[in-house]
Amino acid sequence: MENIYKHIAEQMSSMSKSNLKIAKYILENPNTVPFLTADKLAKMTGVSHATVVRFATFLGCTGYPELQQHMQNSAQQQLTTTERLKISKEVYDDQDQGVYDIFLDDIANIKSTLERLDMQAFRRAVQSLLQAKKVYVVANRSATALGVFLQYYLQFLLEKVELIHSIETVSERLYNMNEDDVVIGISFARYTKSTIQVFSYAKERNATTIAITDNLLSPLIPYADIPLTASSQMPTFIDSFVAPLSLINALIISVGKEKEETFQGKLESLEEVWRKFDIFY
Repeated sequence: MENIYKHIAEQMSSMSKSNLKIAKYILENPNTVPFLTADKLAKMTGVSHATVVRFATFLGCTGYPELQQHMQNSAQQQLTTTERLKISKEVYDDQDQGVYDIFLDDIANIKSTLERLDMQAFRRAVQSLLQAKKVYVVANRSATALGVFLQYYLQFLLEKVELIHSIETVSERLYNMNEDDVVIGISFARYTKSTIQVFSYAKERNATTIAITDNLLSPLIPYADIPLTASSQMPTFIDSFVAPLSLINALIISVGKEKEETFQGKLESLEEVWRKFDIFY
């Protein structure tokens, strides 16, 4: 759907009263709704969660997540950080309840991620990492936090794992990237150009590319051999990385289970080094 808002407006004449309430709210708040969970939208419009889901299917979507993707594609990439801050004031208006709602929205993000998890793609990602000669983790700006976490733990499990978060300083180290390597690109709207540039270059070099991003409309997806999506929407000026981090946790733990025998010996050696240098308090 090129213009989901136009599609909604065109269908209003044949909508039920409940669907009309949702449609009007969406059209009146096109910059806010793409960041709302189904439960939050139901609350704001005074309908049930099931009604919101039925509204999405009425429009021809497989469910609310797909409808949300269409709306985000129209709005999220266009909003500035300042505009998103204004939205957070509208949605989390009640001081105490707003705090609870933030936690509930994160829980909804994890549930949405779990429901949409492509287990076949996830297993392919694990096997690709196990077989890789070298792994590059590409992440910039706020997504760097996810990249650092992923690289930190993968380096215990795999032979060579490198974090790339500044193309200017590492571009000369990418020349020998090849089909034996795996490149993990991590980016969420608003997407970072340098991450997409390195990721597309990895595709050109025939490396196996794994995208960790928010949805299948992400600019990383055309270059991804293995797409993994995690819900990050939250009606505020920051991205919610709770669900992406859960996905990354699952990835690390799954690789660790496959490498258990060799990893155990390495871990015992590391414990000796940590004791020798008195690392932990």
